[in-house]
Amino acid sequence: MSSLRFKAVEEAFKKKAINVEPPSALVSDYFGKYVFTRSKMAEYLSEETMKAIDEAIEKGVTLDRSIADDVAAGMKKWAIELGATHYTHWFQPLTEKTAEKHDSFIDYVEDKPCEKVIEKFSGKLLAQQEPDASSFPSGGIRSTFEARGYTAWDPSSPAFVMDDTLCIPTIFISYTGESLDYKAPLLKALNAVDKAATAVCQLFNSKVKKVYSYLGWEQEYFLVDENLYAARPDLMLTGRTLLGHESAKNQQLEDHYFGAIPTRVMAYMKDLEFEAYKYGIPLKTRHNEVAPNQFELAPIYNECNLSVDQNLLLMSIMKKVARRHSFRLLLHEKPFAGINGSGKHCNWSLGTDIGMGLFTPGKTPEENLLFITFVVNVLMAVYKNNSLIKASIMTAQNAHRLGANEAPPAIISVFLGEQLSNILDKLEMSDSEDIIIFDHKKKLNLKIPQIPEVLLDNTDRNRTSPFAFTGNRFEFRAMGSSANCSTAMIVLSTVLAAQLLDFKSEVDTKMEAGLAKQQAIFEVIKEYIQISKPIRFEGNNYSEEWKVEAKKRGLDCEMSVPKILKAYLKPESVHIFSFLGVLSEKELYARNEVKLETYTKKIQIESRVLGDLAVNHIIPVAIRYQTLLAENVSKIKNLTFDNNGKDICKMQLELIREIAQRVNIIKENVNEMIEARKKANIIENEEEKANAYHDTVLPYFDVIRYHIDKLEMIIDDEMWPLPKYREILFIR
Repeated sequence: MSSLRFKAVEEAFKKKAINVEPPSALVSDYFGKYVFTRSKMAEYLSEETMKAIDEAIEKGVTLDRSIADDVAAGMKKWAIELGATHYTHWFQPLTEKTAEKHDSFIDYVEDKPCEKVIEKFSGKLLAQQEPDASSFPSGGIRSTFEARGYTAWDPSSPAFVMDDTLCIPTIFISYTGESLDYKAPLLKALNAVDKAATAVCQLFNSKVKKVYSYLGWEQEYFLVDENLYAARPDLMLTGRTLLGHESAKNQQLEDHYFGAIPTRVMAYMKDLEFEAYKYGIPLKTRHNEVAPNQFELAPIYNECNLSVDQNLLLMSIMKKVARRHSFRLLLHEKPFAGINGSGKHCNWSLGTDIGMGLFTPGKTPEENLLFITFVVNVLMAVYKNNSLIKASIMTAQNAHRLGANEAPPAIISVFLGEQLSNILDKLEMSDSEDIIIFDHKKKLNLKIPQIPEVLLDNTDRNRTSPFAFTGNRFEFRAMGSSANCSTAMIVLSTVLAAQLLDFKSEVDTKMEAGLAKQQAIFEVIKEYIQISKPIRFEGNNYSEEWKVEAKKRGLDCEMSVPKILKAYLKPESVHIFSFLGVLSEKELYARNEVKLETYTKKIQIESRVLGDLAVNHIIPVAIRYQTLLAENVSKIKNLTFDNNGKDICKMQLELIREIAQRVNIIKENVNEMIEARKKANIIENEEEKANAYHDTVLPYFDVIRYHIDKLEMIIDDEMWPLPKYREILFIR
């Protein structure tokens, strides 16, 4: 095994950057080449069909079968011209990955079966297809003997051609109608926040007819040479290193962040960008991240549903391109201990159909009151649902990253910045008569300093905050790098929609009681500022003082993943989701069971891999080295030395003793971990099983790793079987 390590290191060290030929045209000339964009639709579809598609996208109207046939014909023609021979419904099951089943376009000619085929693609195949629903996680909604499920095209997500396959973004539902994916509830949540936000906007401007949700994600990732990756079973099977001592040099010099991009990595980035542009993914930023061999890319923001699709597609493209450059892509949230993990910051904003940014300070008092209204309602939504929001980003992988003084802590709070906080404080302490007056034209005038347009830049950033206002958007920094952004966006959109409905209802009630509209709005806002104050925190979220203070404020401070996930099943959570039609109670319970089951399986796999590495890779090497030391001591003792050579052999004897002690501890803990796993495996209730894995299996990981990592530091380097951190992280 040690020879495998050194061979892998040798091969990795030899690798050079491959030459990447840029396309001959400008990016603007080939951007979206493989995407069935609206402009391409206009080329291949009739005006009548285009009107129907626009109506379907804007109003959610179901496409008529005849229209679907026309779309299918145009889509097929376009795809075949790009070399497509197959089609697939591209969907997002509860695995948090994408799924696809490819079918060819060919079909028998009706009057010549078994003799002649044609390329055929109908509206029925576009609108609906039947994949197996029993082989995907469903939380009990589908059983093995109940396999039927359906996929249906989402017109707001453009189709694209990948290799030789037309990929059609779809929702995925069970035979009985329940959502088995992330796209369907996301669309429902976005629709809910659109309606609720539009109603609030119309209190200020009757011209607003629609509110859009926008998302800009920042994707962090690691690149590891594929030879070194292949020599690490833990990386291959779990996505992270379950053992490995820190490199003497890691990120302590702070010399990697924004540093010169390594040549092999730069070639990869260029290649990736060229591919991304062909699929309409507007990558804008690339750079080294904090940890060695860690990098980041980010696109220009986009409509939320489309942005989610683009992120999922890009993660797939990133893996493919990495293979071309002899890298393996690591999207695990914490692949290496002792250095920064990887997140996916979600920059979230709302905007109207008339160009108003609802999280953007305005130029008039009326616009600023609208801005304050939405900011305060976000505060209320996050405050009332902080445990649910935390649950939306919590996974077995992300649990390693959160709270590690490198990423947001596992306590949700909001950072607003000094200026905006001061404005809210002033509003809270003011009477409506002092703040709101009307001029002779009956226009609203706020007697507070107008919020300057430069507000987005005049407050320092707080990198420790999990949910921070950054000028014209909120940055949700707790999302894990491997996650589907929908998990957070569904929850954020749903809770904000519910909060905005409450706000509108309270304002309407006060207006019915005789208050002027602006007066009613102000009174409700003032009340919300007071109620939501516990969620606001401007200091260091990593400090121990904040953990104590957060608990005093009533914020959720739970650290156990299975217990955190229970927030989905709180009565208030169930009510919000079901009332808005985003997820039914049955769907919520099913999804929670899937999340718990996934957590259990992740820990189970890691436990098995760790046990195998410890017993079959590390302990044999440790014993072999121990034997060499013992033979050396025996030979020395046979020589004529004082005290029979004991003083001369002191160091070797200490090493032999230490190795024996650590090997014993490792083996004992592996055995105990296996027994704990066996006991947990027979538990039928998924919540109890997940808790058992968290409480009785997971604690062994750190103990076993600690002693293995100590052995790594004393065993002969030439004998150590697995690539070390210094090799994995610094050979590029």
